[in-house]
Amino acid sequence: MTTWTTRPETTDDIPAIRDILLAAFPTAAEADIVDALRADPRAWIEGLSMVTTTAEGTPVGYALLSRCHVDGEPALALAPCAVVPSAQRTGAGSAAIRAALGAARAMGENLVLVLGHADYYPRFGFTPASRFGIRAPFEVPDEAMMAMALDGARPVPTGTIGYPAAFGV
Repeated sequence: MTTWTTRPETTDDIPAIRDILLAAFPTAAEADIVDALRADPRAWIEGLSMVTTTAEGTPVGYALLSRCHVDGEPALALAPCAVVPSAQRTGAGSAAIRAALGAARAMGENLVLVLGHADYYPRFGFTPASRFGIRAPFEVPDEAMMAMALDGARPVPTGTIGYPAAFGV
């Protein structure tokens, strides 16, 4: 198993992040969402855009946490997460996600939401959002909309998720 280095993105990483997203997804939609989030001061949180790099410093993985809300209360959306095809299934994506979650915890954030594969995200501590009384603003299978409290001692808001405009929902 490869040992990956993670760090917050820098301005110099922006083209490489776009390349990662373009390589990992069939369309430019995710790359365009990240560009739009980066331009939205209400959604972008400095330090929560994480890259995974090779030993030589080349970015190969990416995870982003941006501001969303649950019935007006602050939360974070984990999206997108991506890894270049040559580094997939090596832990590069998991490293970026763990780094982003750790940075969010250190910043005092509590609630993180993700719409994703029910067999992947539970390894990080995500469970169905419905268990928290949280729902997506669109139809989605219950097991795919997940949530995680970073501090189990703090209350978590209930209600409907409000995503940043960049997500188009």
